[in-house]
Amino acid sequence: MRRPRVVASVALIAALAAVAVPGSVGSQGPSPANPIDVSLFRAVDAASIDGTAATTPTLDPAYRSNGALSDATILLDPDQRPVPPGRPDGARVQPNAPVGSIAIPQWHFDGNVSWYGPGFYGKRTACGYAMTEGLIGVANRTLPCGTRVTFRNPATGRTITTLVVDRGPYVSGRQWDLTGGLCQALGHCYTGSIYWKLP
Repeated sequence: MRRPRVVASVALIAALAAVAVPGSVGSQGPSPANPIDVSLFRAVDAASIDGTAATTPTLDPAYRSNGALSDATILLDPDQRPVPPGRPDGARVQPNAPVGSIAIPQWHFDGNVSWYGPGFYGKRTACGYAMTEGLIGVANRTLPCGTRVTFRNPATGRTITTLVVDRGPYVSGRQWDLTGGLCQALGHCYTGSIYWKLP
């Protein structure tokens, strides 16, 4: 009784496999060559697809050439073209650039820079600025008022460009005095080293 069930199961599996598994790809022969029926297509006006008019703009007459190319036309290299009328022979189209040098500002190291402010707040600086806790500037003995100077704190890397707003410092061997606002902005409210340059 088991043998007929096994045979029936194998037969059923073989029948399902024959139906479910397709043949190998490409086993069909070439399709017959049928001509395409032209009546299936209709003409479309490309200038009015989706209601948008497609137009070709007319060319500006100002850009037209004086002549036309033909089979007998000879094209010349730019160096072989004749000199245009009104320009003397050998004249340069572009003059030579003037020879000069470019000065690149250099960083200078100063190991004795301090700050000032308390005791001067509420007064005027030598350059006419109101001395406040927030004034960002620097004092120098020789540079004109308003001269731009860039400072960089080597400890923090902060860099600020400011103006000369006062005269001083009046301590021997010291070239710069930072205002209270600048020392706060740079993080340099002590006597120590700093880099500076004139931009």
